[in-house]
Amino acid sequence: MSNYLKKLIVKPGSKIRLKHFDPGYHGKHESRRSALPEIQENLQKMEELQYLMYAENKHSLLVVLQGLDAAGKDGLVRHVLTGMNPSGCISVNFKQPTAEDLAHDFLWRVHPHVPAKRSVAIFNRSHYEDVLAARVHGSVPEKVWSKRYDQINGFEQLIFTESNTTTLKFFLHISKEEQLARFKKRLEDPTRQWKISESDYKEREYWGDYTKAFEDVLTKTSTEHAPWFIIPANHKWFRDLSISQIITRTMEEMDMQFPKPTADLAEIRRAYHQAADEEKSGGKH
Repeated sequence: MSNYLKKLIVKPGSKIRLKHFDPGYHGKHESRRSALPEIQENLQKMEELQYLMYAENKHSLLVVLQGLDAAGKDGLVRHVLTGMNPSGCISVNFKQPTAEDLAHDFLWRVHPHVPAKRSVAIFNRSHYEDVLAARVHGSVPEKVWSKRYDQINGFEQLIFTESNTTTLKFFLHISKEEQLARFKKRLEDPTRQWKISESDYKEREYWGDYTKAFEDVLTKTSTEHAPWFIIPANHKWFRDLSISQIITRTMEEMDMQFPKPTADLAEIRRAYHQAADEEKSGGKH
């Protein structure tokens, strides 16, 4: 079994050029049918580990999803991350900042959504929009967004140190041709047409600018405590397989343990057996 935790990680300090990464890579599997048993096994483990995280109450997990339009962020949340118990998991979608957001520092709107201990949070787009879209479209000057890489690193270090929050960041890497093919499916499928926006094709004009912006993000903000992973995402099933494996193995490495019971088990057993005997006697009567 391939170890995608090691294979797809952006090692801190490495210089990233996305042209060197094949968005069509799919490992040993040739189809979703072939990969499905492994995906299902990962999802089962993920659910069990989330339950353990909730019980232990020492860790939290933040999953960050970034990618160009039609990269598959919503699909990933639907097919993989909804396998988690919703009582301990939230999904947040960061859209364009509001006037109130802009009146504060750029991380102000993000911090309230960081997961508390025993919880999982999914950022479907995130604080990285402030060094991606904001940079590409010039909504803030370079002297502002160029400082944000260090500020983001500091923020992710803070939540790791203070809250024991592990951050996993996934860049869903698709080709320009695959994006266009997915746009075509949206046009042809009435159940997907609601996703179409006028900006879809306009944003394609900035493909090169976004590529450079993503390369800088991956190069400057992949750290030991908050690593980036470049996920080949032309095949949706490989996206699901690799990310479910990475999340599962990361949670396993937390070495979580069930806490010892605080109640007097001997007394609880005595009370249980007494209640059971009374119920049995009452039933006979």
